[in-house]
Amino acid sequence: MYNFSSLTNSIHESLSASLSPVMVTVVEWSIIGIVLITFVALSVMGMVYIERKVAAFFQQRIGPNRVGKWGLLQTLADFLKLLMKEHIMARSADKFLFNLAPFIMVIAAFLAIGAIPFALGLHVMDINIGVFYISAVSSIGVLGILIGGWAGNNKYSLIGALRSGAQIISYEISALLSLLVIVVLAGDLQLSAIIESQADGWWIFKGHIPVFIAFVIFLIAGTAETNRGPFDMAEAESELTAGFHTEYSGIKFAMFFLAEYVNLFIIAAVGATVFLGGWMPFHIGNWEAFNSIMDYIPPILWFFGKTGFIIGLIMWFKWTFPRLRIDQLLVLEWKYLLPINLVNLLVVAFIAMMGWYF
Repeated sequence: MYNFSSLTNSIHESLSASLSPVMVTVVEWSIIGIVLITFVALSVMGMVYIERKVAAFFQQRIGPNRVGKWGLLQTLADFLKLLMKEHIMARSADKFLFNLAPFIMVIAAFLAIGAIPFALGLHVMDINIGVFYISAVSSIGVLGILIGGWAGNNKYSLIGALRSGAQIISYEISALLSLLVIVVLAGDLQLSAIIESQADGWWIFKGHIPVFIAFVIFLIAGTAETNRGPFDMAEAESELTAGFHTEYSGIKFAMFFLAEYVNLFIIAAVGATVFLGGWMPFHIGNWEAFNSIMDYIPPILWFFGKTGFIIGLIMWFKWTFPRLRIDQLLVLEWKYLLPINLVNLLVVAFIAMMGWYF
């Protein structure tokens, strides 16, 4: 019912009527860039505020409540404070790589968010290898962590960067294998095609127990990939001061902080798209009356509702479970999650071959 293709096509046609093809491309890229930057800035400030309130709830305190109504402007005040802070760099640091690392983190996050379909016809690019593309570009971020931890010439930063590299590279395998479960069932790597395959039901419901197992593993692996608790050994304050970004201050530290929350949104958005139908409404079989009511809810609300649900789960994990040791984390991946994922993928392949799904 709600299709944003007509809006985007009308913008393209109006620009094409008055500008050259090259200028149309430049203007459209500029519009997309401004929209994405604005969306990321607002969404990150919102997620930081919500996480502070979630942490306060679990710790039986109030949380931000002084700057603005209900503390809503506290995150904005913190961001402005970071903008005005002095940039400090160690004399022995590699200046070029030290300055490059946060940009790699942010660029990788923006490359990944560009492939996510927010609603029908509302995405930057709908490529036919969407799942593979997001997995590939999101893995670039670990280079920023490794470079930033090494370039600061600080042993704590280096240890944190090495921990983070081992952690992210390990858990990327489980995250990708859990996504391949849905790729096998849907028969396509394109995110829009995966969403369309869930028109008669989300895969989390019609894919049986193996899909639920894949969803749980994806949540665990996604939490580890974003360096969030209980998998935040790379930023273990009690051991490594601030981990790989110990030497960073001001806007460069804010860029690392921004990339972490953008990656949190990307993990939740991919999980909502692949397992929970993305912007697809909730439908039940042949219940036409119920399904038609669900269709009236705008798809963008479905998408953000599902994404917010997964973000809430990941925040719940962080403020509930204690931090693991690095050896426990790697044992969890290589001895448990990876074998379970491989067996689960074989089971799903057999189910898909036999057609034993709804």
